[in-house]
Order: sequence, then structure tokens, then C-alpha cells
Amino acid sequence: MRAELELSQQQAWHRVAAPGTWLTGAERVAIAAETRHALDCPHCAARKAALAPLSVPGTHASLGALDAADVEAIHRIHTDSGRLGQTWFNGVSTGGDARYIELVSVVVVTVAIDTYRSAAGLPPQPLPTPLPGSPSRHRPSGARPGPGWTATLRPEDVTADEPDLFREHPGPRERRGANIHLALSLVPHSMIHWWDCFEPMYMTGPQMRVFETEYRAISHAQLEMLAARVAALNQCEY
Repeated sequence: MRAELELSQQQAWHRVAAPGTWLTGAERVAIAAETRHALDCPHCAARKAALAPLSVPGTHASLGALDAADVEAIHRIHTDSGRLGQTWFNGVSTGGDARYIELVSVVVVTVAIDTYRSAAGLPPQPLPTPLPGSPSRHRPSGARPGPGWTATLRPEDVTADEPDLFREHPGPRERRGANIHLALSLVPHSMIHWWDCFEPMYMTGPQMRVFETEYRAISHAQLEMLAARVAALNQCEY
């Protein structure tokens, strides 16, 4: 494993255990555990095979540490994300759109690290020990509705109270405020958590646009082919 990649995964896994903006460390670790457990859920398997997933009766096989709405969100995001809709979102985000965003960030970081380690023939990381502390519950004052189901924080609306979530200097990071960057921006530290984990697995924004230099062991074209194939298999329409 590249040193940069190993370090980024260690840091991301440590952040899972720390208090977030809306969730405690214990809640975040419970979300990571439930994310792993979702792959063995018979109810999820039956829904995945059904033409209309919500027509399948039953309940999730959960670990019992989280409420039903959180379990539903985690399981569906992990096992059937291509068929989620706004009505479903409204039902699982009763704790607020910002809390939902933080839950999503923990799910996707867990899935990314677990999938990488499985593909590389490495054992899964043991769940971290939750760290003490309380969530800050800070909602960006510049957040406004859209373009998706939640509010987002656009580059022009970032205030001095927020971290520099779109451009970080010095260094190659450049997150320019495309929709894919806005997706988790309502919770700036959750957005940073995900992108700091993801970019070493793939490439940074500037690296993607330098076609005369190959930053990985495979080419830009091969990276994009793999990404497109994975997106298609996961019904990602982005």
C-alpha cells in the first residue's frame, strides 16, 4: 500500500471514532459497525432482488445499537443506493438533514476502506474505540437549499466560521464546488473526512486534469474505465 494511502486510511478510521458535528463518537462507531452488518441482512437481500424494494415486508437484522430510521438509512445506502428517493429520505432524516449527512459520511468512509482492504487481500480494520466528547452541532450560516434533497454550502457562502473545505493550501487539493463536492458540504468536517479518504484512492482534482502525467500505477483512462464500471454496477447516475 502506498504510504500516502495507508496514512489517509488510518486518519479516516481514527476520525470515525471521534465526536463529529452531530453525532457522538459512540454513535459514529455504531454506524460503522451497522454498515458492515448490512451485507448479511436477509431483508436487504430480499429488497435488492425485488422490483419494488419497499413492497417487501419485514425488518432489518440489525445490531440493535441504533434506532430504526438510522438502520434503514445505513442498510439502504450500503446495499441499494441506486433506488433511493426523496420520500424515503424524508422518512429517515427526521433527526435533520445535517445529521443525515454525517451518517452518510461515516457509511461511505467505512465502505471505501473495507472494500479497498478486501480487494487488496487485507483483513478489515478492527472497529475503533469511541472517543469522548460532545458534537459541536454547528450548522453553517451560509447553507441554503439544494441542489439535492439537503441544504448545501457553496464556495461563495463559506464564512470565517467554517474550515476551508473547498481549497486547502499549500498542496494539490482543489475542491471546486461541483455538485459532487457539494453533496456533503452541509457538514464541512464530514465532507473533508470523505474527500481526504477518497482522493488518495483515486486522484485529486488537479491531478485528474494533467493527462500528460500518470500519478498511479494505471493510466487516467484505466482509472476512468474502472470508475465507470463500478458506478454502473452500483446504479450511480452521477
